[in-house]
Amino acid sequence: MTILLYELAGRDPQRPFSPHCWKVAMALAHKELEFRTVPTPFGGIGAVEGGMSKTVPVIRDGGTVMAESFDIALYLERAYPERPSLFGGPGGEAAARFVERWTQLTIQAQMMRFIVADIHAMLGPEDQSYFRGSRETRLGRTLEEAVAGREERLPAFRASLEPLRNMLSYQPFIGGSGPLFADYIAFGAFQWARVVSPLPLLAGDDPVASWFDRCLDLHGGQGRRAAAA
Repeated sequence: MTILLYELAGRDPQRPFSPHCWKVAMALAHKELEFRTVPTPFGGIGAVEGGMSKTVPVIRDGGTVMAESFDIALYLERAYPERPSLFGGPGGEAAARFVERWTQLTIQAQMMRFIVADIHAMLGPEDQSYFRGSRETRLGRTLEEAVAGREERLPAFRASLEPLRNMLSYQPFIGGSGPLFADYIAFGAFQWARVVSPLPLLAGDDPVASWFDRCLDLHGGQGRRAAAA
């Protein structure tokens, strides 16, 4: 049975952009599970599966409906144990929790101040008002003020990636010789930026950029189904 994945999209349904939805898309592909995506704008989330969640991703797998990206990954691992593992055991689950916290608090928090105006630009008119109001409240400034001087802030952002960059000098993936869900967590953040913004957050010769390209090519190029900004 085909799994449904509800994923966040703007005006162009072919360019889903949520980092959390991308984690799940990559996890489904890693598990070699057949799935179909349902592009969902911000304004449509309340109608997903009877309003069971205020956010996406949401999946429907037969009679099971799940929300929250990490919970979905845990469900897939337990529901399909015969398929390639997302974690490689309990230790991998625990390590992925750290990667999730670091990615959200260090990488995505900084990225928001680089790309938030680009996200607004790719939304439909019905979502733009909601997005501007909610994000400006969260940021404490206008979207335009949030991204001002972003080119000058790039070196500091790139320097903050040194833990990931240094680790990739030892191994090709966060998961070791091959990718695990921890890779998809970090990948989701960089895919978010790739899809919504033309700003090059990574230098071309950065080992993090090489890792990201490897991730884009995984599972038949699953990450490349959405065009870059």
